[in-house]
Amino acid sequence: MTDTYSPVPELNLLKELQDRIGGENISTGFDLAEFGATTGIDTWSKDPEFLDSFRSFAYANASGSKYALWRIDDRADLADLPVVVFGDEGGIGLVARNLRELFQQLACDKALYVGDYDAGFDDEDDDDSDDEAELSEYDRHAEYLDWLARHFGLAPAADPNDLVVAAEKEFAVRFANWVGRFVADESFVKDFVREINRLHSELTDLHED
Repeated sequence: MTDTYSPVPELNLLKELQDRIGGENISTGFDLAEFGATTGIDTWSKDPEFLDSFRSFAYANASGSKYALWRIDDRADLADLPVVVFGDEGGIGLVARNLRELFQQLACDKALYVGDYDAGFDDEDDDDSDDEAELSEYDRHAEYLDWLARHFGLAPAADPNDLVVAAEKEFAVRFANWVGRFVADESFVKDFVREINRLHSELTDLHED
């Protein structure tokens, strides 16, 4: 019997931090949960192959969206697997190419939203209240930033959504085709890829303006 949180050393270090600060959030909406639980994932498919291909590890927001590692192959280093999110309202999306990129996204302290086929971090800055609860949360985030630099030599992402786009460009087609094997919606693959392409086209247009 072991008390180790997970088979992922990076997540075990994060669990130690979260336990040390009393379970308070280290980033907006983020909270470590039972490693490997299938609740929320099984709404997509109850096929054992599907469920065994994800390792959930954290809530992404207060309403129950969940981060999970997608086991695209049998690599030993689970931290190098892509990170996806299962939305509490039924959406699904790629978030990061690996766990350390997610850590950099969390360092930006932005709320995550989940669409039908994509996810992204809120661009709005929260610059209002200075009440005691928010100051406490800010202080905990500062501890997370220190933890991230000390253990991994990493800083916050310049733009967390750039890392989302990088994950989508690398994995979207493969992910859509794989998930499509398990869902009843025959148009899932086409709709997923089309939506990602549309979003990337809009981003390209914005950068060119």
